[in-house]
Amino acid sequence: MPAKVVHISTVHSPHDPRICHKQCRTLAQAGFDVTLIIPGEGEQVPQEVHGVKLELLPPAQNRWQRLTKLQRLAFRKARALQADIYHFHDPELLPSAFRLKRRDNIVIYDVHEDYETAMAQKPYIPRFLAPLAAWAYRAAVALLAKNFHFCLAEKYYKEKFPAGRCILNYALPSQRVPPPGLPETNPGRLLYIGNVTPERGALRHAALLRLDSEVRVHFVGRCHPKTAEKIYQIASPEQVSINGIGRFVPWPEIEASCFQRRWLAGLALFPPSPHYMRKELTKFFDYMYAEIPILCSDFPAWREFVQKYDCGIAVDPLDDRAVAEALHFFRTNPARAAEMGRNGRQAVLSCLNWQNQGAQLVEWYKELLAQRGSLRQDAGMAVPPP
Repeated sequence: MPAKVVHISTVHSPHDPRICHKQCRTLAQAGFDVTLIIPGEGEQVPQEVHGVKLELLPPAQNRWQRLTKLQRLAFRKARALQADIYHFHDPELLPSAFRLKRRDNIVIYDVHEDYETAMAQKPYIPRFLAPLAAWAYRAAVALLAKNFHFCLAEKYYKEKFPAGRCILNYALPSQRVPPPGLPETNPGRLLYIGNVTPERGALRHAALLRLDSEVRVHFVGRCHPKTAEKIYQIASPEQVSINGIGRFVPWPEIEASCFQRRWLAGLALFPPSPHYMRKELTKFFDYMYAEIPILCSDFPAWREFVQKYDCGIAVDPLDDRAVAEALHFFRTNPARAAEMGRNGRQAVLSCLNWQNQGAQLVEWYKELLAQRGSLRQDAGMAVPPP
């Protein structure tokens, strides 16, 4: 019998790129028996996708229900499956994962975010309580996760989890190819993919029309209706478009938007924030694979990244003149912009892709199962086949 693997989230979507399309699908293709426990969000989702069995939770009506009802349901479903490996994706699942850990199984905590700095970004946490929330998170990890393994989505998370294994959120190459030609310059069409929030530069992106009347901005990702209202107060619907108001946008739809046309640039002009300063944004790799040059904030890690791969321009997001000059450069130098796009795609094809990371994930799972087998033999326990 193949090893039984259960991934659990009470926060993410069944279409989450990292959890479903990358990790679970890769493990199923490698021969593991994979089940994903995740909220259905009221969608019509099949019971199995790409060899991954889905155990859908009912959508939570509010945050409190998610922290109580969904927690209990997820734990019961996970415990009933008696998995060899439990791999969970949300910090709120730490208590349930602690209860699932036994001597003869493996529990992995997938650290998607720098949750300590993220506390200051949560609209439902008052700013003065953010340090207390960060302390509570550190305490919960120290108390409950002593016997867990850690899967890290960012390299710098190793500073907080030195024993963790980096499985990075690189691009998932498909059969899509960029359309021929140079970037569209008149009007210059700019793309943003991912959650559309003020913390991720939504209002700054909308205001680009004030700096350069020859550009248009297209948002593709979940956008709260109130955020959409603020965007349309800055720029008209003829100047900006938002695909994702009040809904989750599945990954295939986001990917299709990247290859829809020759975009002038992919946006990531985030305001300064400790939470994002050192991250390698997943959208970087998606822009690069679609040959879209990047226009991003000049955080040191981001500036170093785009310079290393010669795939975009980093500017001070609060400096109107610098941003306007970057937009002007892209519009007046389409051949150079196209070269940056090609450089980015080549970097993804050569090294910054999920195939490399997925292979590492599979090998890590096999290592963990082999270590567990050795421990069982030492304890005189029966060792099932991997």
